[in-house]
Formats: sequence, structure tokens, C-alpha cells
Amino acid sequence: MSDIRCFREISFMEYLCMSDEEALAFKDKPPLTVISNNLQSAFENLRPDVARKLSQGHTNNWAVLVCTSRFWFNYRHVSNALSIYRSVKRLGIPDSHIILMLADDMACNPRNPSPATVFNSASHHINVYGDDVEVDFRGYEVTVENFIRLLTGRQNPSTPRSKRLLSDEHSNILIYMTGHGGDGFLKFQDTEEITQLELADAFEQMWQKKSCLRYNEIFFMIDTCQAETMYQLFYSPNILAVASSKAGEDSLSHHGDHSIGVYVIDRYTYYALEFLERVQSYDDKKTMAQFLNVCPKRVCLSTVSYRTDLFQRDINQVPLTDFFGNVRAVELTNRFLPLPPLSSVVNVTGSTPVKLLYEELTKDEAEAGQLDVVDD
Repeated sequence: MSDIRCFREISFMEYLCMSDEEALAFKDKPPLTVISNNLQSAFENLRPDVARKLSQGHTNNWAVLVCTSRFWFNYRHVSNALSIYRSVKRLGIPDSHIILMLADDMACNPRNPSPATVFNSASHHINVYGDDVEVDFRGYEVTVENFIRLLTGRQNPSTPRSKRLLSDEHSNILIYMTGHGGDGFLKFQDTEEITQLELADAFEQMWQKKSCLRYNEIFFMIDTCQAETMYQLFYSPNILAVASSKAGEDSLSHHGDHSIGVYVIDRYTYYALEFLERVQSYDDKKTMAQFLNVCPKRVCLSTVSYRTDLFQRDINQVPLTDFFGNVRAVELTNRFLPLPPLSSVVNVTGSTPVKLLYEELTKDEAEAGQLDVVDD
């Protein structure tokens, strides 16, 4: 089984993204060895934008969405996280690249008058729980320890793939957090909290492990009381942060639903979603600078603040989809692309499952001198 998993986890693009040193270090790891020099050259000749993307350092997107609150009266925090989840999926980030952590299951709460639903407005226009939501950490799995381990990659070897942040040095990561906070902390489960220093140190571990593939840029977004205090101690590069309230301020809810009996969404997340709903996956005209100003104090009633000093790029030039989308350039071609023999690309060792797969892939190679390729 480990051999089959290896084929799934190691993509061609991951090899293109590796440095020469990393590729050489990986070469001797069984059961699959890929020698990609010739293939990389052919691919770049077909797609000149590959070199440009790699030089920019950004090739893929991830989202980590965290609701830290339990209990029915915190319905709005679950709605906040699910609303962002719905938006990033609509803009192109697949479930395989989204880690969703919900501390309580409002859809199945016995107080919910509409089971299997979570709404972010009193009109019940959109069920943000939907039919295809994939919750990766739920209930008492949402802990400070699990969150820190997720970010830093220090998880038990038995942790399933769906609960791992498999980002790399070319990944842009959106980290959204919502719950109850205070001066320098965010509560988890109403029993523990993560501090501003613990969060800052977790990001630094991600950066220090860059050779082990953790992140290219991070957009940190938090909706809680005194949210600004959670990013004040950040010291790692390439982090852009926004908070729904300044130190000493509360972050307020937007409106309630009398049929449910609770508030259904917070003000900052409500206006952020209003902005995101006007964005299309192919729209690269909206910028992060515009997004950082979606909720002025006259509507938020708290002071939205952000931090850009650690971020290396001009936020006026950074497309919103660099963090909220996952648009991949596709080039169709009817030209023939000469490829090296498969045996020079894949070196099979040892195990029977890999040999069988190799034989299946190569059985017609002798008859096919060229392959008609439509690449993505």
C-alpha cells in the first residue's frame, strides 16, 4: 500500500518545484525514483510560464479555516468559518487543499430547527453547511495542540492525509480563525487558549522548515475580540495579516435570526463575504489592498487593522486570488511533444505493486515513439 500511496503523493509539479539539491536527496528514496531533468526541459519548452511561476515562488494554494467555539450560542462562529469555506471552494481551492476545523456541529445540534443546515443570514438564502462540506477536525479534535501540529507538520505518522497541511515552499496559505478572544489570546473549546506568542512561534517554525516545504506566503485573517493583538508578535517574513478589531475593542455580530434564536454571523466576516461574492475565479483585478478595506468602522463598529511590514510585495499589486483562489493556467496544444522513454524517468525498485503499474504504463511504449500531449 505504501507504494501506491507514493504515486498519489508525488506529483509531476512537485518535482518541477524541487531544487536540484532536494531532487538529488529524494532520488535514493524507494519505492519510486524520478529523474526529471529531461522531462522538465521538455515541459518548460512547451509552457514558458512555468519558469516564471517558479521564479515568483507561488504555484499552489491552501486554506486553514478554524472555528474554536463550542455551544449553541456561538452559532455565528461556525457560520463564519463555513462561509469562508464556501467562498474559497467557489473560487477554486479544492477540499484536498482545505483544512476545516469546527469545534461544534451546529448542523446536528438538537436546538437546530432545520437539521443539517447552517445559515449565515436570517433570510436562509444559503445553507453554508451544504451537501459536500468536508470537516477535517471536529468537536474535541479542535485543540491548540492539534492546530500547532497541523501548521508545523509535527503530526503522528498515522495521521491521515486529510488532516495534514501538505503545503510546500511554493504554497500561499490562507489562515482564517474565529472565536472568542482577548488581549493576546484566542480561546479553544472554552477550556484552553492559544497565545499570540505561540502562534508567532508556530509561523516561525513553518518558515524555518522552508527546506522541508511549508509556505511561500501567509495571509492571516482573524475575527474575534481584540483580534489585532494576535498578530502583534509575528516576526516571520512573507506574512500579511488582518484583524476585525483593535486592542481593547470588541468584534460585534451582524444580525440575528429569530427562528434560530441566535446571531448568525459576525460583522467583519459578513462584509468580507459580501466582497468575496462579487469576485469570480478568473478575476485577477481585485487586490488584497481592496480586501483589507472591506469593512470601515461605520459598518463594522470596530476598527479593522492590518499589518503589512512583514509582507514583501505591494498589496496594491497582489491579486485577491493569490490567497482565496486556485486558478491554474491551462494551455491546449495539438502539437507533438517528444518525451524521453519512461524507463529514463521512472526507476522501479522492489515491490510487486509498483512493478505491475510500471508494466501497465510501458506495455505500448515500444510502439509509440511520440505522445500526443494536452498538458495542464
